[in-house]
Amino acid sequence: MYIQVKNIKKSYGQGSSFVQVLDGISTQVKEGQMCVILGPSGSGKSTFLNVVGGLDTVDSGSITIAGKEITGLKPGELSDYRRDSLGFVFQFYNLIPNLTVRENIEVCHYLSKEPLPLNELLQTLGLTEHQNKFPSQLSGGQQQRCALARALIKNPRLLLCDEPTGALDSRTAKEILILLEEINLKYGTTMLIVTHNDTIKSMVHKVINIRDGQICKESENENPVHAAVLEW
Repeated sequence: MYIQVKNIKKSYGQGSSFVQVLDGISTQVKEGQMCVILGPSGSGKSTFLNVVGGLDTVDSGSITIAGKEITGLKPGELSDYRRDSLGFVFQFYNLIPNLTVRENIEVCHYLSKEPLPLNELLQTLGLTEHQNKFPSQLSGGQQQRCALARALIKNPRLLLCDEPTGALDSRTAKEILILLEEINLKYGTTMLIVTHNDTIKSMVHKVINIRDGQICKESENENPVHAAVLEW
């Protein structure tokens, strides 16, 4: 298994402000799978993504990625893990406003030992003609494509997406999902996708439902549907 999570717990606060955000979650994801994490607001979805991504630590339990235990790593080791293994895509694009599309992507290009070809990625994501524009000159969908390219240029084995279509209209959201599907097929990238959108579960290999910090249901799709035929 590429991702193995065993009995992880995460809480915040003390006394009357104590909140148990993750309460004994165990799951696993195979290499190359697209996995959706579904659940209502406050269920622990984003926290789960953050601890897998090394952006936050757990109180107890273990997380193993590609055979490497990441819980207990020192800050510098976590930084290396994020740099070498992960790509992040968020609902809000976090692009650098005074850099062009190409320059935003190049920021992460230089972090990788084996980056993907920049011009090929621009072409794949439909950004070639927009590469010299600044974020303020792009539509929301184009900005999300740029954020996706920035995450992918490092050639990460694991892509973590937190509500990647949440700020987009349905047509543009479907375009982004088609791109994620194409990237998964082309590069074999393992993906964890946090979303409120129940529709997305039909196109992925695995679905994890989280409620109140616990997994209430897990299922696998033997025959995922193509993103292009999803009904909104």
